[in-house]
Amino acid sequence: MNERQRARRPGGRSARVGAEVHQAVTDLISERGYGNFTVGEVAARAGVADSSIYRRWGSLETLLTDVALTRLNAQSPMPDTGSLAGDLRTYAANVAREITGPDGLAVVRLAVALSSNGQQAGLQARDDLRTERTRQLQSMLDRARERGEHAPDAFDVLDHILAPMYIRVLFGMGITPDYVDGLVDRML
Repeated sequence: MNERQRARRPGGRSARVGAEVHQAVTDLISERGYGNFTVGEVAARAGVADSSIYRRWGSLETLLTDVALTRLNAQSPMPDTGSLAGDLRTYAANVAREITGPDGLAVVRLAVALSSNGQQAGLQARDDLRTERTRQLQSMLDRARERGEHAPDAFDVLDHILAPMYIRVLFGMGITPDYVDGLVDRML
């Protein structure tokens, strides 16, 4: 087993280091904002060598994308409730809970920063984040179509459910369960 395979194996030291690095990134974004820290500062905060971060992620932008995707996937996985309405309500509620939680604003700021970074690495990170999340949404929507339900386009879900919640968090506005349900109702 090579170093890269060991780095991706769940559990053990590798998983612990990954979690510590991810938390360091989240903390630094909360404290300083995107673009205001280096790989060296992440490494120092996480208690690892910066070479470990470069070996595992390759660049700060790749690490930031991994942090955003990992948080989204862990906290807001694609549900399978048996109906599109149930899936969208569960998914939207999970996203709302994640982005209003303790590190939620940092993760939203990270997603926005990755989306607006004009550098090549930032553009690739943005595309990777959008592609993966769209793929996941599409799998939920495809399941609904296979059940014979009329499902919207993945970008419609992004535009009509996710974007309004992200905007409310960025502007310090609350997100209530009724608000989230209303977004899903309007989408359907």
